[in-house]
Amino acid sequence: MADSAISLVPVRVAELAVGKPLQRPIYDWYGNLLLASGCVIESQSQLDGLVSNGFIYDPNWDLAPAPRKAPTVPIPSRKTSPPPEVSGEDPNSGNKETIVAMDDVRWYVGETLYLQLIDNPTIRYTVRLIGFVKNKTVFVTQPAVDGKFEYVRDGQTFVVRAFSGKKAYAFVCSAVKSVHTPHPYLHLSFPKEVRCAVVRRGSRAQVRIIASVSLGQPERVGAATLTDMSIGGTSGIIKQSLGSKGDEGLIKFKVHAAGQDEYLSLKTVLRSVTPAENGEGYRHGFEFLDISMHDRLILSAFVHQTLAEGI
Repeated sequence: MADSAISLVPVRVAELAVGKPLQRPIYDWYGNLLLASGCVIESQSQLDGLVSNGFIYDPNWDLAPAPRKAPTVPIPSRKTSPPPEVSGEDPNSGNKETIVAMDDVRWYVGETLYLQLIDNPTIRYTVRLIGFVKNKTVFVTQPAVDGKFEYVRDGQTFVVRAFSGKKAYAFVCSAVKSVHTPHPYLHLSFPKEVRCAVVRRGSRAQVRIIASVSLGQPERVGAATLTDMSIGGTSGIIKQSLGSKGDEGLIKFKVHAAGQDEYLSLKTVLRSVTPAENGEGYRHGFEFLDISMHDRLILSAFVHQTLAEGI
């Protein structure tokens, strides 16, 4: 488990290749190890997942000087001062928001951005950052749905959200111009300010997802309404008490991550059962067990996208 003070930045596609060993370990955005240094990427889909949701240790983001010795896996614990914007806060407290300038954020070409129409919040697009010209324009790939480019009118206003390392960013901008040749891309207005929140390791995304749950032997099955989720677990309401603490089973649900629907079937253990707050049913708390790298990448993408939408 990575130290919470360690700074992570998105992995770059140029550092990865199918069939070649990793030069550095790759983590999810919580700091959990996905692939250790020396492991070989076995397929293009695995590589794409790592590019979308993988992070590497970057000492340039640390406030304290990085040690001369290269970090090992797991990253050794180091005593560093907490970032100024969260100094003195309880680790379990909410995320504190600050305002930063666009060019103060260490954006990378290929960074995933989420666009949400202000006048129709149900419309959301996933795009990639191409670059920006300070105080003038931000270049992103043309929004597409099911492989088809979407028409974006000049002047349409978006809330744009992104993750970089353990920080979530959000800003408001408008479409300046769609360019269709030689390659489609979109000009966005340059934001005056960007809101930034440091996301805690234990942060839970507020969700509303219908799931199928099976627990124990003999197997008991029920439908749950999941209300929050993290990379490590979830909780939700079931009409009846489905089991006892320690019962293991499966939980199945669908999430929308990085622009597509993904179906997850995860091994889980029941950690708590209490009467629901509104008196209707029982709240069950689940911990995910033995999550595969593929499923962990999907969960990371979904959770950090949902958390970003909350700032």
